[in-house]
Order: sequence, then C-alpha cells, then structure tokens
Amino acid sequence: MPRHTGEDYQILKILGESDFPLGSGTISDKLKAMDIDISEATIGRSLRRLDSKGLTERAGFQGRCLTEAGIKALEEYEHDQDLQVKTHYMMRLARAGAKDELLHILVARRAIEKETCRLAAEKATDADLEELADIVDWHLEHIQSGMSGAREDSEFHKTIAKIGRNKFLAAALDLIRQDGQLSPVFEYIREKVGSTVVIDHKKILEALQKRDPTAAERAMAAHMENVIKDVNKYWNIVHGQESSEHPSN
Repeated sequence: MPRHTGEDYQILKILGESDFPLGSGTISDKLKAMDIDISEATIGRSLRRLDSKGLTERAGFQGRCLTEAGIKALEEYEHDQDLQVKTHYMMRLARAGAKDELLHILVARRAIEKETCRLAAEKATDADLEELADIVDWHLEHIQSGMSGAREDSEFHKTIAKIGRNKFLAAALDLIRQDGQLSPVFEYIREKVGSTVVIDHKKILEALQKRDPTAAERAMAAHMENVIKDVNKYWNIVHGQESSEHPSN
C-alpha cells in the first residue's frame, strides 16, 4: 500500500476513533482542537481521495467511516510511528554497547526456532501454510513499497511456532523475542547494512510447503545465522568493532 500524507493519517485516525460516521465539518473541528487548521473544503477533497483509494466510504448522509482497508492503513501508520520510537531506542542501545545482548538473544532464538520449524514441517496443515504464505506476501509488498516489515517479520516467526503446536517452545520464543518488540530493532540493523529477511523467509516457507523437517530446520538455522551476521556487520560499520560472527553459547 503506498504511503499517504500526514493529513490523511489524521483524518483516518479521527474516523477510526469514532463509533459513528463523521462529516468533513466535524473532522475539521476535531483537527482544530488539535491545533491543526485545515479547512472543511480541503478535508472534503481529502475524503474523496481516500474514497477513491478504498480507505473510506460514505454512510448515507451521516458522513464517512473507515473501510477494512482503511482500518488496516491506519494500523500501518501507527505501526510505523511505533517503529520510529523503537529506532530511537535502538540508537540508545547502540550507544550503550548492547551488541552482546542482541547476539545472545539470537543464539537462544536459533536453538528454539530450529526446533519449532522442524515441528511445523511435520504438523502444518494446508490452511497453516496458506496463512504463512500470506504473511510472506504482505511482508514483500510492504518492503517493496518502502514500508516497515517488522510486524510481518514477527508474525512469521510466531506463526511457525504456533504451527509447531508446542506451547512451551512457543512461550519460550515469545519471552526471548520480547513478544516481537525487538523486530523493529533488527529491521533497523538490516536496513543499515542493506540486508533483508524476506528471501530467507521464502526459503523457509518453501521447505515447510514440502513438509521437509530437515530442510526446514536448516533454512531456519541459515536465516538466524544471517541475522547474527547482520548484527556483527552493523556494529563493525557503526562502531568499528571487531567481532566474531558466532557468539559463544
């Protein structure tokens, strides 16, 4: 989905927070209350543009409300804002010398996710694999359109753990991944070193689609090794630190 203007975001946010349709006049009043002065005529044009994109729709004479696509677009806006906050957090982490902590997290993930991936290959249903393929498709689309793929990255790994149907491994993975909170951090690192996880995810998906536990385990291990290499490369670039690509277990 293409990026939209800040004005679009504010309109979508106001509509998303309302339990009933709103007209351009009401939206203008709410924006003015936020010290955002946009004329009712301008808002009307923005609403027509959002209508044409399928993000809003008329509800008779009552005004407009969000469509399903509009709700998703709003979620993506808010997720991108959250990513900016986490990016600043990552920069603080970098200054605090948190490389070893991130590498230890990845080593623990590597051990657990190899097993969850093996189990997923053994237990995946057709519906499970379709869900996983949709996540990969969304991830690829977001990356190609310049949007964050951190949420899809997190969902990909969580879904594999769910498919493996071992609640203890899934809970351990959530704990180590901090329920996906570190995904934007690793995305920030990959962006800085010119790397991407989508290709790795596609290879993992292909192994799962073949129901090949060994290939799935190897694909996941290779993926985690690539993320470890990205972290090391990032620190070498930013801090000029010499480091091993394989932290001690």
